[in-house]
Amino acid sequence: MGRRYDPERRQRIIDAAIAVVGERGIGALSHRAVAAEADVPLGSTTYHFATLDDLLVAALDQVNATCLADMERWERDAPPGTPLADQLAGLMEEQLTGDGDRKRLELEYELYLAALRRASVRPIAAAFLDRMAALLERRTGDPDVARALNALYDGLLLQILLTGREFDREEVRVAFARVTG
Repeated sequence: MGRRYDPERRQRIIDAAIAVVGERGIGALSHRAVAAEADVPLGSTTYHFATLDDLLVAALDQVNATCLADMERWERDAPPGTPLADQLAGLMEEQLTGDGDRKRLELEYELYLAALRRASVRPIAAAFLDRMAALLERRTGDPDVARALNALYDGLLLQILLTGREFDREEVRVAFARVTG
C-alpha cells in the first residue's frame, strides 16, 4: 500500500497538540495523545516532530502568532484619543470575559510557561515578549515603558487566572496609568 498524500497532516498535529494541552494540560502532552487527537498514526507525530519539545515549539509558535495578530488588530482598531491605560484595561477585560477567551488565555500561559523548564521553548517565548514590547513601544514611544506594561499585563492576567479573583477594571486601569504616567 502506498503512502497517502496528506499535506495538512503536520498542521493537524500542531492543532491536536494545542487541543491536548488546552483540554488536559501540558502534562498530558505525548506523541500518542496527539496522534489520537489528530487521528493520525503515531509514527506521523514523530516523523514531523522528533521530540515533544519540537512539538511544543511549533504549538507555542502558532499560539503566539494568533495572539500577536489579535494584539495588532487591537492596536490598529484602538479609538484615537483614549488613554492607553484605559485601552489596556478594556483589552484585558475583553480577554477575560469574552467567549472562550479565558480558556485560550490559560492555554497561552501554559505553553508560554513551559519555557521555564524547557530550554528549547525559551527562544519562542523570548521572541514573543520582544514582539509584544515592540508593539507597545509604538504606542508609548519608550521601550522601557513598553516592557514594563508588558510585564504588568502578564502579571495581572496570571494573578487573575491563578486566583480566580474577579476582574476590577478600575484597579487595572489605575495600575496601567501609573506605568504610562
